Amino acid sequence: MKKQLNSDTDPYVDYYPDRHRVYQFGWSGTGWHHLDKAGAPIADWAHNERGDYTGGHGVNASRTDAGQSLFLKSVGTTQPTTTQPPSPARYEAETAVCQGTVDSDHVGYTGTGFCNTTNAAGAYVEWTVTAAAAGAHTLTFRYANGSTGRPADVSVNGGVVADDLAFPSTGAWTTWRTVTTTATLTAGSNKIRVTASTAGGTANLDNLVITAAASPSDVVDVSTSDQLRSALANARPGRTIRMAAGTYRGSFLSRKAGTASAPITLTGPRNAVLINDGPSGTAPSCPAPTAGWDTGYGLWLFDAPYWNLTGFTVAESKKGIVLDNSHHVTIDSVHVHHTEEEGVHFRRSSADGVLKRSRIEQIGLVKPGYGEGVYIGSANSNWGCLGNSGGMDRSDRVQVLDNHLGPNVAAEHIDIKEGTQGGVIRGNTFDGRGLSGQNSADSWIDAKGNNYVIEQNRGTFTGPGTFVNGYETHNPITGYGCGNIWRSNTSDLGGVGNYAVYVSSTSKCSSAPNKVYASNTVSNARTGLTNIPVTP
Repeated sequence: MKKQLNSDTDPYVDYYPDRHRVYQFGWSGTGWHHLDKAGAPIADWAHNERGDYTGGHGVNASRTDAGQSLFLKSVGTTQPTTTQPPSPARYEAETAVCQGTVDSDHVGYTGTGFCNTTNAAGAYVEWTVTAAAAGAHTLTFRYANGSTGRPADVSVNGGVVADDLAFPSTGAWTTWRTVTTTATLTAGSNKIRVTASTAGGTANLDNLVITAAASPSDVVDVSTSDQLRSALANARPGRTIRMAAGTYRGSFLSRKAGTASAPITLTGPRNAVLINDGPSGTAPSCPAPTAGWDTGYGLWLFDAPYWNLTGFTVAESKKGIVLDNSHHVTIDSVHVHHTEEEGVHFRRSSADGVLKRSRIEQIGLVKPGYGEGVYIGSANSNWGCLGNSGGMDRSDRVQVLDNHLGPNVAAEHIDIKEGTQGGVIRGNTFDGRGLSGQNSADSWIDAKGNNYVIEQNRGTFTGPGTFVNGYETHNPITGYGCGNIWRSNTSDLGGVGNYAVYVSSTSKCSSAPNKVYASNTVSNARTGLTNIPVTP
């Protein structure tokens, strides 16, 4: 066995001269044993390589083999690109503060039981957890919910990190699933609380698993607007741009692309707030980065696929977050509010994007008819500028998951435009207060695309506002507004809306009909669930 004693340039020398013996390190012959000298454990391997640790000092030399000896060879000074996080830590709900009862009547839980909170808004479960180091962590909650969706706020050390995190129905109280969110923990003790948003209390909570994020090697920390602009302009695959708490004013644009294996991340806490006081300058005929023109967008990704946007806030801007030809962008746990027009726009074939666990409210304050919460694609009248895929805007396969939209989203909460297809709208909460009625803004969703799955959402309406139906379809061009399905949605129309799902035409979609399943429920409707036959 050979070893370099002091450096990578030293010659290899014999550790033990016997080339036909197998040495077990850390083993006395009967059990584990730290390497020691005269009974004192060595603190470090350096400069202790040639000591004799046989005879009960941590090396067992009793096993022999006729093969060649093992050689230890330096591989240089290359360091790994990430530091592996500590193993996940699980905290059972029965050991937390449970405002309710700890029960064990539904099988499938871990530990000795689960927390069944009081059926009341404000009921909570609170864990005290320990983080080895400060930084980003994933919080994974295991739960069961045999009722309708039971959203809850998640807070860390008193600050909300996820508003109305969705805990959708699992179908039965014995069926357990998980939901996740991310949060920054301090080193040492932290209190994590899940607080019910509705009168049903929380879902039955089984456990909480805390996982520390790996520490990326390429991190740029920013705390000023100029630093953020520079970081966005110089982003590269695999880099994380980490914002400190504070207000960032100005125009924030990136044209840098990540990759599938190394996306670019922009992250910050909820109180890292991007504000654009624009627009200013002369706009080009079609929106594109142009010297001297400030779009007024809170954050703009242009030709910039494979990004992760997490945690921060965009506010007081003309538009919130705009993606142009930026596919595979994931927006997670952001807060968009007080915009003049739409909140989040997947535009110019920004396909395969995800918007999840985010809150969007107070949208369309200046142009209510253009104040959509989420805008997927572009109207066909704008394809001359934005139709970059065969003359169409193919922002396909966008997923909108577990978000809270409203109140005071002036136009539709989600506008699904013609030309797009294959998306998923699941687990969202739509608060219809403040729908303006302008530019046909009188429903939670207007589905003009094809083959969307719209499921497990919860929509409500109370005044003020203009409200006609919960969900609508339209067919602005031939072949679109078809093949969409609704299932397991809960709709409260407030005694104002006509139908939960109104399908504007069946004849235009005869080859790919829209379907409304019997698993949908409606209350306080003037007319009923839907105007088409219900699919069992």
